[in-house]
Amino acid sequence: MTTPVPPLPIRPVHPDDDAEVDRVYDVCLRTGASGADATDQFADPRLLGEVYAGPYLRFAPDLAFVLDGGPTAGVVGYVLGAADTAAFENELERSWWPGLRRRYPRGTFPEGSPDEGVVGLIHEPPRAAPELLADYPAHLHVDLLPEAQGGGNGRRLITTLLDALRSRGVAGVHLGVAADNVNAQGFYEHVGFRRVDVPGVVYGLRLT
Repeated sequence: MTTPVPPLPIRPVHPDDDAEVDRVYDVCLRTGASGADATDQFADPRLLGEVYAGPYLRFAPDLAFVLDGGPTAGVVGYVLGAADTAAFENELERSWWPGLRRRYPRGTFPEGSPDEGVVGLIHEPPRAAPELLADYPAHLHVDLLPEAQGGGNGRRLITTLLDALRSRGVAGVHLGVAADNVNAQGFYEHVGFRRVDVPGVVYGLRLT
């Protein structure tokens, strides 16, 4: 019989705690293959975190919440968000991507490797479509390790962020999902998100 996953405490991230930042990066890597562990796919274990987690810890820590697995496990999940996607993207272009471009020049990793694919995102980060941001100006990322999935933990993480966005009067929020991550797509639909008619697999939720 499978042991039920208990509801775990949710708290704000500690962005100045290097060990906690490392743990968030580790969760990012261990869920980086469409929700599965991507550790064996990447030569640089911090690369995914530098793109999909670090910017939020630096520039939007007030919208970063973690699922606390206790003293031994530490962070076992998180939700990260930005209230104004366009402004966030502009800030990263000024203050985040330039340093990473110097650290990871094109050609750092073999052509066609997962690492080099992520380096490509550093040099040419995608921008959200204006027509998407008109209704869903905020965006979020949520990831949980397998041992934290269940018990309503994913729903509670998202609800925590949605409440924070609503308190700011944000009109809507969106997120992107890998096309092959059908489990995640089903989960987002279950908690109220709906597919948005823009390129890629994007879901949105109106908040006002």
